[in-house]
Formats: sequence, C-alpha cells, structure tokens
Amino acid sequence: MRTFIGVILAWPLTAWAAEPAAPAAPSLAESGMAGQLLQLLLGLLLVIGLIFLLAWVMRRVQQVGPRGGQVIRILATQALGPRDRLVLVQVGQEQVLLGLTPGRITPLHVLAEPVALPDGQPASTEFAQRLMELLGKDQKDRT
Repeated sequence: MRTFIGVILAWPLTAWAAEPAAPAAPSLAESGMAGQLLQLLLGLLLVIGLIFLLAWVMRRVQQVGPRGGQVIRILATQALGPRDRLVLVQVGQEQVLLGLTPGRITPLHVLAEPVALPDGQPASTEFAQRLMELLGKDQKDRT
C-alpha cells in the first residue's frame, strides 16, 4: 500500500521532469482557408463518386433479369386521341386488347383467336410514319 501511495505522490514530479513536447505541425484543415477548401473539395468528390458508383450498381442489378425470354410483348398500338390509345398485348399464348388513358389501363377484350401480324412488321410504326411526314419524306422513298 505504501508503494502505491509513493507512486501517486511521485507522479506529478515525473510529469515536470519530462521535456515539453514540440508543437505539432499544422494539418491541412488547420492551415486556413486553403485547407478548408481542399477538404470541402475532397468531400464533394467523394460524394459524387459514391453517387456514380451506386448508379452503376443499380444499373447492373436491374439487368440481371431475363433478356430474350420476355413473357409480355406489345404487338400493336393505335392512338385514339392525344392521350388515349389501344394496345394489343400478347401474354404467353393469349392476346389482350387494352385501353390506355392517362389514369387507367382497362382490358377491353381477350381475343379467342390470336391476330397474326405479317413477318418483319415492327410492333408500332406510328412514330416512324409521323417522323417521316415531318421530315417531308414519303414512305415509298425508304426502299
């Protein structure tokens, strides 16, 4: 017990005997405005890099699903107005005619006999036709 008390009493004396520590060199953050700007820039680059990394990971995760074996296909579309249209959709071996409006998708008819589309016809040529009309080219000139 006496040795313990002796160590406690002698401890302040050892602290006085030690040489004072040299002042630490200022770090980048303590060196003023330039250090703060550098720290801000590095933090910003880290956050932007993290955003791009997460976007890349999300894109890779979403592409994991089956590519060629899609079960649902859009066979044809027909515009009825500026925001309303009919869509012929094939799900497996069944074809369904859907009515699309801005707030609703309504199944209109399930076809008992599937509609056969000519081979090589794209699912929807409406956009291509309108684009050609706007450019002033006739469909016959496309050959």
